[in-house]
Amino acid sequence: MAREAPPRARDIRRLPKAHLHLHFTGSMRPATLLELADRHGVHLPEALTSGRPPSLRATDERGWFRFQRLYDIARSCLRTPEDIQRLVREAAEEDAQDGSGWLEIQVDPTSYAPRLGGLIPTMEIILDAVRTASRDTGVGMAVIVAANRMKHPLDARTLARLAVRYQDQGVVGFGLSNDERRGLARDFDRAFAIAREGGLLAAPHGGELSGPASVRDCLDDLHAQRIGHGVRAAEDPRLLRRLADKGVTCEVCPASNVALGVYDKPEEVPLRTLFDAGVPLALGADDPLLFGSRLAAQYGIARDTHCFTDEELAELARQSVRGSRAPAAVRDRLLAGIDEWVA
Repeated sequence: MAREAPPRARDIRRLPKAHLHLHFTGSMRPATLLELADRHGVHLPEALTSGRPPSLRATDERGWFRFQRLYDIARSCLRTPEDIQRLVREAAEEDAQDGSGWLEIQVDPTSYAPRLGGLIPTMEIILDAVRTASRDTGVGMAVIVAANRMKHPLDARTLARLAVRYQDQGVVGFGLSNDERRGLARDFDRAFAIAREGGLLAAPHGGELSGPASVRDCLDDLHAQRIGHGVRAAEDPRLLRRLADKGVTCEVCPASNVALGVYDKPEEVPLRTLFDAGVPLALGADDPLLFGSRLAAQYGIARDTHCFTDEELAELARQSVRGSRAPAAVRDRLLAGIDEWVA
């Protein structure tokens, strides 16, 4: 029997929550992209200037290449420390408006290093921007350093060592992004071992463009404690039980799943299947610049499309906080705020 949509009793933006899946360049405001492109003389394709999210479908290699090309063009507009400061500050401001009290932003610093003086200067510029934005907006922030699975695994090891070096300065995790259909998770096992031994959270992407096997690979080969996306685990009941039993949080991004063609319609995203199976979830916006949808909108999809009650939305928010690397005091404050919101 179809569920009836719950009444709109509470403002989702006022629900405290943590945001665990947001990519660095993808967090940019469209207006900021236009300004930076004009300042630095970067020609933007119409897909990035029309004022509407671009039409994307990344379920084949050509579609993923187009998505990645648009992302790379946008990233080329970030050329100075001031650009980085602005992007991070605005990402924090957007999260604050959406009720996020903790943000873990994901970045591959090698992509910015050529313009910012190398890997170490780039990391220090990013971490300084994170500290400043957190202080100015009140949103707690940390960094997930992400390797690119399209590059050699030795590059990932270099990044893992860099991430560990800054473990006490704002880096909390190590990820693996880009097209999960390329390469094998086990090729990156040493990089993840370096990160884990250094005290970092293991949070690779899996179970988006590839099926349940990619989630199992993340668990078996990389010892993942969180999974970026993970929605395709819904196709395997045994895998769902494993995720639930181990308490592995899946960072589910409903809007991007539809935008990239993983699912044709919002109602097809298996949010309810994952939630009812007891898999911890953390809703994320992924790349708002390209998908046109920020954090609160993901909770709106849960409410309006999947008929989550306010009590269930509150539990989603709790799961996002529990799955985070926020300090204990921040976690306690957010969890208390969630209880107040739903009371």
